[in-house]
Amino acid sequence: MANIEKRISEDGSTSYRVKIRLKGHAPESATFSRKTDANEWAKKTEADIKAGRHFGISKRHTVAELFDRYEASEKYRKLKSADSVKARLDWWRDLHGDSLLSDMTPDVIAQARDKLKETPKQLGGGVRSNADVNRTLAALSSACSYCVTELGWLERNPLERVSKGSESKGRVRFLSDEELPRFLKACRESSRASLYLAVVLSLTTGGRQSEVMGLRWAQIDLKRRTAMLGDTKNGDARVLPLSGEAIGLLQERAKVRSLTDDRLFPPTAAAKKAEYLDLRQPFAAALKAAEIEDFHWHDLRHTAASYLAMAGTSPLEIAKILGHRTMAMVARYSHLSPDRVIALGDMLAERMGMGVA
Repeated sequence: MANIEKRISEDGSTSYRVKIRLKGHAPESATFSRKTDANEWAKKTEADIKAGRHFGISKRHTVAELFDRYEASEKYRKLKSADSVKARLDWWRDLHGDSLLSDMTPDVIAQARDKLKETPKQLGGGVRSNADVNRTLAALSSACSYCVTELGWLERNPLERVSKGSESKGRVRFLSDEELPRFLKACRESSRASLYLAVVLSLTTGGRQSEVMGLRWAQIDLKRRTAMLGDTKNGDARVLPLSGEAIGLLQERAKVRSLTDDRLFPPTAAAKKAEYLDLRQPFAAALKAAEIEDFHWHDLRHTAASYLAMAGTSPLEIAKILGHRTMAMVARYSHLSPDRVIALGDMLAERMGMGVA
């Protein structure tokens, strides 16, 4: 029920204080100079509350309160990038933690976005990329989505109306036909025997570093030539194909596997808390020996995808092998298969009876 109270101030002006109390809902109140406006607001607000459309509650909670609830939620705990998300939420907390949720308008968020874009990176300085700014916006958007769907503190996610900066298609660095044999030779001759197996698996499966290095023997089926992944980056189960030299290397490694640790690449005794063996130094040494520059471990995955594209493999098949959910991630390799595009065009012309005589 709405209660309208008439008030007369010391200067003689009149105002109307509206109070709405409905069972099961927090009380709402507002003040108007005209009774007509008070009546209209009371009528509309009551109707919105009953229909579940009123979100005045956003005026009673701060951004920091939202973050506290979000970071304590199961949804947040399931995030694989929780640490990274928290660091970005802390940036918002420092900037707008005391602000009411109702004050976090698209304009306010857009101003914060532009401020972040102009702020140099903490490590090494330099211009902050659009990708970095977009990830910071995404962290806030994730919290606001939780606020809308789980808490009901917001009616709509304000990030829906905030534009993001355009990002590059992504870095594509792969081993050329000249670099590949030199690099494999250097890995084979490395003092760390595990390096060659890890590199071969990465190149022939297209798996991410954490997926390959985190493999356990229970996931390996040498008869079926597969490695089953259950906890991938995007949360989907995926199978890595085991083929070629990788099979023989795995068979040899199985003969000397640890009886107390089922990981393919168990860490050294000095790094017991590590998830898998650290191969950064031998990897860097192999690159130096092979005279290869500007190459990272993740580029082994790019190499696998690039060679698949050059072999005429369809984007859909590449996406399935690499575990990409969207074709946009695979589009970066499309320029590597022009011959395949021409072949498909010839096939289409032939099928329509318009082929070369």
